[in-house]
Amino acid sequence: MQMLYNSDSFAVVMFDVTSDESAEGSVLNRGGYEIVDKFARKEIFIEGALAQSFKEGVEALIESEPSEEEIDEYLGRFTSLMQHPVILH
Repeated sequence: MQMLYNSDSFAVVMFDVTSDESAEGSVLNRGGYEIVDKFARKEIFIEGALAQSFKEGVEALIESEPSEEEIDEYLGRFTSLMQHPVILH
């Protein structure tokens, strides 16, 4: 688990999990990104193709040296997908 981004509006955490060897002998990598909307108090965990698309979008955004507002705007595209409330333990 690694915190990638933390602003007043959003937080992004990357989860990278390496499994044991599969039946074919290769190592399986699983993981994804948790995006938290702090104001709405909702979050989403993305993995697979959506996580890859998210990563590519962030990498393209970072090349332009974006402001915090521009990063938050990009992350805001995922708020409509957020269904899980943030619960603190």
